[in-house]
Amino acid sequence: METSSTLTYREHIETLKDDLDFEEQGDAIYLHHRDDEARLLWAFHRPSGSHPIQVGDRNTDVAIMAFNHSRLGALERFTRLNPEVIKNPDLRRHIRNRSRMLFRALVDNDFSELLEVLTLFPVFIDQACDQMINGRIWNENFASPLRASQFLVLAQGYIDEKLSDGVIRRLRPLKTYSFDEAKLLLSELNDQVQKLHDEIKGHYYGEFEKWIAREKLHPLQAIVLHKQIGMLTAKL
Repeated sequence: METSSTLTYREHIETLKDDLDFEEQGDAIYLHHRDDEARLLWAFHRPSGSHPIQVGDRNTDVAIMAFNHSRLGALERFTRLNPEVIKNPDLRRHIRNRSRMLFRALVDNDFSELLEVLTLFPVFIDQACDQMINGRIWNENFASPLRASQFLVLAQGYIDEKLSDGVIRRLRPLKTYSFDEAKLLLSELNDQVQKLHDEIKGHYYGEFEKWIAREKLHPLQAIVLHKQIGMLTAKL
């Protein structure tokens, strides 16, 4: 337990705190320390958050502490994590609160990193779905229809009305599009139609029908657009 005849690890770390190179000294002494408890304490006390290598520490207690105190982004944090923590439900429970915060940020982004994490670690799909349903929506970074569809494929066993609504709320509302932007979106949707989930196609079918009525288009133009919209639901 002791670094000398008189000081415990915790006490020794306290004596270093006032030094300008506190983190550098601590890393040199504790980052690869042979004693698990020493590494555990350093993962907690390290001033800029746990070191990235600590998230993958061979000792699962150290890895959990490091994961919870890390400042890494979600993808890097999950990929660095000791695999035993991910495999073991009892160990995963100890990172659940931090994971919830990470997935809250992931679902409020454009879904690119969310999809990477879930593809690598599908065991976390329940937390992703929970945040998709219950997480706050900032609407700063919208998901694309294609990425929303890819998420629904990964979450196939969890899909219900609440989850579908949660995904759709993270798409850019059609009412915010200009006329030219909406036409371009419709064209893109038709190009991707084979890759779009039925929930996404059904959503845009309804939204574009309302959009056409709201725009009061020339009848001939409306006919052309109705045909394009019909392509979205041709195979539903």
